[in-house]
Amino acid sequence: MKTRLTSRAVATTLATTLAGIGLTLPAAGATGATATPAHSASHSRTLQAGVDAVMRTGTVGVVARTTDPRGSRYATGGVADKATRAPVRPGDKFRIASSSKTFVATVILQLVGEGRLSLDDTVEHWLPGVVSGHGNDGGAITVRQLLQHTSGLFDYTADFPLFASTAGYQADRYTTWTPEHLVAVAMRHAPGFAPGEGWSYSNTNYILAGMIIERATGHTWNEEVARRLIRPLGLRDTSAPTTASRITGRHLHGYSSFKEAGPAIDITELNASAGGAAGAMVSTTADLTRFYQALLGGRLLRPAELAAMKSTVPAPELEPGWPGVRYGLGLMSVPLSCGGVYWSHGGNLPGYTTRNGISGDGRRTVVLNSTGDGSSDSATQESQNTLIDDQLCA
Repeated sequence: MKTRLTSRAVATTLATTLAGIGLTLPAAGATGATATPAHSASHSRTLQAGVDAVMRTGTVGVVARTTDPRGSRYATGGVADKATRAPVRPGDKFRIASSSKTFVATVILQLVGEGRLSLDDTVEHWLPGVVSGHGNDGGAITVRQLLQHTSGLFDYTADFPLFASTAGYQADRYTTWTPEHLVAVAMRHAPGFAPGEGWSYSNTNYILAGMIIERATGHTWNEEVARRLIRPLGLRDTSAPTTASRITGRHLHGYSSFKEAGPAIDITELNASAGGAAGAMVSTTADLTRFYQALLGGRLLRPAELAAMKSTVPAPELEPGWPGVRYGLGLMSVPLSCGGVYWSHGGNLPGYTTRNGISGDGRRTVVLNSTGDGSSDSATQESQNTLIDDQLCA
């Protein structure tokens, strides 16, 4: 397996914008119980109608799950693997891309609750000299600004051929990237604005957050996510891989043409280090449901840290996809058509799109993943949003 740093300049995004569209628990409560069994569900005709609408926009496969106090329901569409024509199943795994950020932010906030770091600590305090050059200053950026995307740092994925083209993917899909390599890509560029003076989605922020977790705990972000969240919550189909390129077990294959002429190719295999703490994780709709229920239900963070996570600022880059959206610390809030808001953190990776919506108390959740590029306009995004809104407002 090779390790190298590339210098080719491209423009792409890992996880979120519509235009690019990427233990010891706190004493807040019990860890494992959820409102419904996380790995059982019945088929839903109404949810199936929403999945069918997403499929009509050109996706390859879709898996969706909705949960409320009455129980869990699922729907699927399309195929998990175009070569074998195996149908999508409710328990199929998939790459969750930037939905990983909520896990990473939760670990950071647990460390805050334990007094091991502060949201007002600077990046320079934890990672001396890492954020510097071309106008970048780690001494002026706080941990809070990393999690909130108000740091101004350049998004390394916008200068990363792996996510931009078929040739880039084929050349580097098995390359191992260290977090330092990914941050170095961003440091070749000037910041977009002074820290705290704007909002711009940057995967670099969460690569740095993962590095801070390691500096504060002595363990990688992957290890801390597993120790604090995956194992205690019984997320048996969730992983935070380091350099693995394959998804084990039954899973959805991803397909993309990278917006180039020609057919989409199977891009399921991808060295997880390319996404790192910004988007490397693999999960299922059932496991993501259990995680978000526990988080919004107050079982993973103390009240002060959960309130900090839900303290939001405007996120103008995301407005085209989610009108009225605001961004907190690893979570965003989206207005519901029936009033109020839901909480969410989607994820985009070539070939995979994860969307979710969770009520403020965690009692109602919707999680879906679709594969393939979907429509060339906003139809896929709009159908996913409609599915979530319909389910939460039902």
